[in-house]
Amino acid sequence: MHLRGLSTRRRTWVAGVAAGAVAAGLMSAPAATARPAPDPPLTTMSIKSPPGGANVRVLIFYGSAAAGEESPVVNAGIEAIEKIGLSGPAGQRFAVTATKDASVFTDETKLSRFNAVVFLTGGGDVLDPEQEAGLEAYMEAGGGFVGVHDAARAEPYSDWFTGLIGARPASASPATAQRAVVEVGDRRHPATKELPVQWKRPDKWLNWAKNPSGEVHTVARVRESSYQPGTGANGWDHPVSWCRDYDGGRSFYTGMGGTVSSYDETDFRSHLRGALLWTTRLVQADCKATITGNYKAERLTRPNQPGQNDQIGEPHGLVTAPDGRVLSIGRGGADSSQPVITDWNNPDVGKGKGEIHVYDPKTKKVTLAGALTVFGNKGGGDELTKVEEGLLGIELDPRFEDNGWVYLHYTPHARIDRDKRMAERRVSRFTLDRATNKLDLGSEKVLLKWPVQIHSCCHAGGGMAWDSKGNLYIATGDNNSSGFSGGYSGNNPEPNYKGVSFADARRTAGNTNNLNGKILRIHPEPDGTYTLPEGNLFTGEETAEGGGKTRGEIYVMGVRNPARISVDQQTDILYAGWVGPDAGAPSTTWGPAKYDTFAVITKASNRGWPYCMGNKQPYRDRNLPDPSKPLGWYDCDHPKNESPNNDGLVNLPPVTGNNIWYSPQGGAPDFPRDADGVPSYKQEEATYALPWLKGGGQAAMNGPVYRYDADSSSAAKWPAYWDGKWFVGDFYDSDQPRNAVITDPKNHGDGGLPVHSESLKKIVPIGNDGIKNLMDWKFGPDGALYVLDYGRGFFTSDAKSALWRVTYTGGGPTPAAGQLARGTQ
Repeated sequence: MHLRGLSTRRRTWVAGVAAGAVAAGLMSAPAATARPAPDPPLTTMSIKSPPGGANVRVLIFYGSAAAGEESPVVNAGIEAIEKIGLSGPAGQRFAVTATKDASVFTDETKLSRFNAVVFLTGGGDVLDPEQEAGLEAYMEAGGGFVGVHDAARAEPYSDWFTGLIGARPASASPATAQRAVVEVGDRRHPATKELPVQWKRPDKWLNWAKNPSGEVHTVARVRESSYQPGTGANGWDHPVSWCRDYDGGRSFYTGMGGTVSSYDETDFRSHLRGALLWTTRLVQADCKATITGNYKAERLTRPNQPGQNDQIGEPHGLVTAPDGRVLSIGRGGADSSQPVITDWNNPDVGKGKGEIHVYDPKTKKVTLAGALTVFGNKGGGDELTKVEEGLLGIELDPRFEDNGWVYLHYTPHARIDRDKRMAERRVSRFTLDRATNKLDLGSEKVLLKWPVQIHSCCHAGGGMAWDSKGNLYIATGDNNSSGFSGGYSGNNPEPNYKGVSFADARRTAGNTNNLNGKILRIHPEPDGTYTLPEGNLFTGEETAEGGGKTRGEIYVMGVRNPARISVDQQTDILYAGWVGPDAGAPSTTWGPAKYDTFAVITKASNRGWPYCMGNKQPYRDRNLPDPSKPLGWYDCDHPKNESPNNDGLVNLPPVTGNNIWYSPQGGAPDFPRDADGVPSYKQEEATYALPWLKGGGQAAMNGPVYRYDADSSSAAKWPAYWDGKWFVGDFYDSDQPRNAVITDPKNHGDGGLPVHSESLKKIVPIGNDGIKNLMDWKFGPDGALYVLDYGRGFFTSDAKSALWRVTYTGGGPTPAAGQLARGTQ
């Protein structure tokens, strides 16, 4: 029923406000002193708490400060909401009353009848102080509010109404409707769960004077690259719809709905319907999940005692046990007060301790479980001095609770060859005494070992992960220097030490017969051996090119330094990230700049290094007799390993494009390509498809895919909103990523770009007193996020080296189950 034609009570003080001041108020954040708080309060209304009841009613208020005809957009909105109220399951239907008479907000009997209020207003002062006080009392009683588009311009002098809406339009927003892409990041809220992740639609898109992200729960963003946002643009994080629990009630706002045609769209009506179901208390929803104040980051470990690593080693990885204990490893760098030996003539060159620490949440104490003597302590310096070997990875057996087995990926000092500067990398199984948190070093079973050169640093890899079938994935770095190729491909065949190349990644990552620069997949057996699962990239028995040129352990080849990998056990999809080379800018001669990379890996594949990077952007070949002179561009679809250092196949599997890559210039750089598909590599011609990404100094640190456990009673677990989102981060915390992304299952295995991203930098806090240098991050069985901060130095542990825990404190969905209008839904 429409209550049209009723007189609107106008506040007397509006007449005294200059028209220019009103206009300014519509376009910017309201002045804090524009309306002093009344004393005594303007209303003593007693609204039924919570308002409305099982006979659900929605009030549409469309009053306007401007005189003239009613807006066609308002009429379309009223008609659409009336239809929404009459549709859907009987238990979710509601009645609609529309009015432009603001006196309803001072009539407690009328106002108490409504479960939610919708503002379809234009800008300006649409309520006098007493009426606004009535709306405030309504919200305090547990009412619901939905603001649509121009409602953000209403009540421009009210701080309280600004909080209710969440943001105010900027002084400049596009005046005409444009077609754009809306990224629907919340896959749980009733207003968005039925919408496409990439929702293409026309509307009038508002820019915001202050971005509300982090203070509200954003459910959808508009992608600015898909339209012309104008001078008031907000950047890659441009919220368009959001919600939050506000002042005792529930508030939902959408900047969409600025055109008549919006209300004819099935998807937009679905969006409004979900907003109304929550605000009317017909269903519960979580509008707290991305509000940064709902997260708590606490440091779990103390600084080490002087000269000791009693709390933490040089942080290099962590794993969580089913009972909540956290095991972390130290690579091998000692406290800065300890000696570092770099002289190869000294038998103790590079000798360090790879420590395993156990944090027990029951006692909140740390135990040094054990230490391996590793090659990994040569300090800093250039790539012919420093070393990144050591204790590199840790995983627990899937039956750890029964057997206490711990898998360690490391470089034993006892196995180095100082003459040839070669070492052995191995993955071994140890047994942890679960009662004492002590590792039995004598229990070692060596599963897998292979040679690595240690004359030159870097890029050792190290990550490990399990799938649901008991297969163990092992990430190995290419262990080569890019300093002899100008920071580009790392394909210089000449530099070698006693016949072993240390600057040619074609010997390692690009070699089908070498386990370095790979992600291996094996199936450990109880006796300490392993078998090979089906579906790896090679069987090890290929007869091509004479046979004997492949290794069956290889699942992924062509990766440079995959320090962190994870497997989503719900899908058994592998997620990985690796560090790129050092070139700071693209070269028209040699190819792309350094790209740090993340990939969704759904099957065995070649990810390109050192031939191609990003979305199959090739490097230039170089070869003897003069590696400083370029040859042809590599063919990403038909790569060939023609290095003199190659003992594997010449003809390699085709390169699969990667999902995320970033350079100092930005995220997902690409260039115009010639007829052969070779990019121009002219920086002025670059486009950047992922504007939320940027590098500089960069070191990709892949994270987990979060899986929400509805059966868990943990109060610390992250909410269901994050379920299925992939966490990608960087060691550094300035412009580099620390984001949760959504990928499209239809194309993510082939390198499809993420379709949505949001920053985690206020939740997983950055800065010198936060988690500045992110080394590893994993969710525990309690649903909390555990994070290693490397510290502020390199090749050592220091006072900032720490294990952190990030927990959710926002509570469950609202309204409370006992306040649902029609009982538990």
